[in-house]
Amino acid sequence: MEIRLATIDDAEAMRAIYNREVLETTHTFDLEPRSLEEQREWIADREGARGVLVAELEGRVVGFASLSPYRPRAAYRTTVENSVYVDESARGLGVGRALMDELIVVATQRGFHTIVAHIVGGHEPSIGLHHACGFKVVGTEREVGRKFGRWLDVVVMQRMLA
Repeated sequence: MEIRLATIDDAEAMRAIYNREVLETTHTFDLEPRSLEEQREWIADREGARGVLVAELEGRVVGFASLSPYRPRAAYRTTVENSVYVDESARGLGVGRALMDELIVVATQRGFHTIVAHIVGGHEPSIGLHHACGFKVVGTEREVGRKFGRWLDVVVMQRMLA
């Protein structure tokens, strides 16, 4: 498995992974699939101090992870929010863990102080991955999202870096 920085050329593969989550799961609260142009813009918005990583197996993108701004106000600039998505065909192969481990290294090297994760309640694989990577639950936001006719909780997890 190779973990590397994403490029604009990875947008279509990333979009395919993400849009399946949009259409079939509550793992993201987006309700509309991303267009190719929107995915390219999403990657470009995270270049520089933050970043997007992809995992490749046998030359195929099978997952991605990103650091995004936590909040827009200046005092939050040393806090980032993470996201990790793994293609259904590659789950259970250590892709999510490899992406998270490298994402933590990138966040540390780039001088961030803490990483926050917002995970839909009940998504035990993601909660377990974050626990395994040193994140701790700091709270639960009750019924803050609605998708597929259901109210959804969000588990907030955090890892201190410095």
